[in-house]
Amino acid sequence: MVLAELPRTRATLLLRLLGSGRRFREAVADLAALPRDAWEKSVAVPLLLHFGLDQQEPTANEEDEVSAAIRAWFEEYTQQLRDEGRNEGRAEEAARAVLTALRVRGIAVPDILRKRILIEKDPEILERWLERAIVAASIADVLPDLS
Repeated sequence: MVLAELPRTRATLLLRLLGSGRRFREAVADLAALPRDAWEKSVAVPLLLHFGLDQQEPTANEEDEVSAAIRAWFEEYTQQLRDEGRNEGRAEEAARAVLTALRVRGIAVPDILRKRILIEKDPEILERWLERAIVAASIADVLPDLS
């Protein structure tokens, strides 16, 4: 079977991304239309980044408008992924700071609570926990609802 003969369905999306020209742009547009958490995006977007979709120059034909819209979506989507990655990194560092403060104060942290601290993503909660950890006498002083 030839890529150009594949039906324009979600099941063929990843294969169609291997195409070029109009077929490729259609596949990227279909990718953009999927829900934010679609597994296809988790597979395809890193590959598109690796192979430089964001670096491609617009084509000089009647599909320039479509190409520009796809490129704009792709840039916005990849920026969101970068932002999410930065936020996750910040949350992980804040969680480690809480654990460091507890360790320095000689407070034992059970594995279940260590895992709970490490999975927290809310920066306000992590900041509150860190403030408590700095002056805490026990883990119950830091995580009163969980201890």
